[in-house]
Amino acid sequence: MESHHPFLEKVRQKADLKDLDEARRATEVLFRTMRDVMSNEAVERVEEELDKSPASDEVEDLWEDTNPIVNFLSKIRPQLKIKPENFLVRLRQEGNLPGADAEKIIKAIFSATKEELSPERMQEVASFLPGEIAEMWEQA
Repeated sequence: MESHHPFLEKVRQKADLKDLDEARRATEVLFRTMRDVMSNEAVERVEEELDKSPASDEVEDLWEDTNPIVNFLSKIRPQLKIKPENFLVRLRQEGNLPGADAEKIIKAIFSATKEELSPERMQEVASFLPGEIAEMWEQA
């Protein structure tokens, strides 16, 4: 947990979450959902940039799925087509954040993540995000 503190603290503050554990859960779920809609090549390019960023230990560990089976399956499955509202539902349910302001949390995670990526990578990520989720990415 300590190695993730600076990134997660940004997320916690911007999203008005109660603690770093909520910020970590929300970030992991949102990153998993983002990886699900992106091509494997794009996921790897984001991972490479996060590895080189000043906050590499914090963010790269969050970007990679900690479940080895999910990690493996995500590399062999096709990109998923996810509706914008499913981003919100997954965040609330999988992140165990019932009643949370999912849009505010997504924007907080996007904002903190964009600080770690190049303009080219930010544009590439946006190209995979559906509808209003892409708008949140742009606004963050």
